Amino acid sequence: MTDDTRPEVPEPSREIDQPELDDSTVETRSETEETLDNIRHERNEYRDLLLRKTAEFDNYRKRTDREREKIHQTAAFNLIQQLLPLVDDLERALAAEVYEGAVKAYRDGVELIHRQLLDTLTKRGVTPIECKDLDFDPHYHQAVAHERSEEHHEGQIIDEVRRGYMIGDRLLRATMVKVAKA
Repeated sequence: MTDDTRPEVPEPSREIDQPELDDSTVETRSETEETLDNIRHERNEYRDLLLRKTAEFDNYRKRTDREREKIHQTAAFNLIQQLLPLVDDLERALAAEVYEGAVKAYRDGVELIHRQLLDTLTKRGVTPIECKDLDFDPHYHQAVAHERSEEHHEGQIIDEVRRGYMIGDRLLRATMVKVAKA
């Protein structure tokens, strides 16, 4: 066999052959690039919009937090402003000299301060929980003692140890009570 039997393989050229482009191919390529540019532009617009909306929401959240804090401070300010005269009255009562004839006047002064304090709480929507001779309700009462009683049925409240309060329809503090047992 001779060397002539080998198939001829063309030598690779150093230049890269590019297919010939006709006008329709050029237009398609430029349309594709234009479409891609439009998509990029739209993507950038959406990204900017997202960043703006995120910043707006963050500013909104900060503003509402500031407003909420201001409301709490205003409410506390108003309540404390109403309580300060009562503190002044208590300080005057504690500073007064007590002698035998002044005990009644002293008690009257403390009762007046107590009424003023209860009035201030009532203006704020705070109401005491009445419980004397009612049945024990664990939603409003806290039993601190059980006592035998011939005058009360089992589960009935005998005595109030510490008054409970409601603010609107919410329990502010449960009433501590003594409950009758059989």
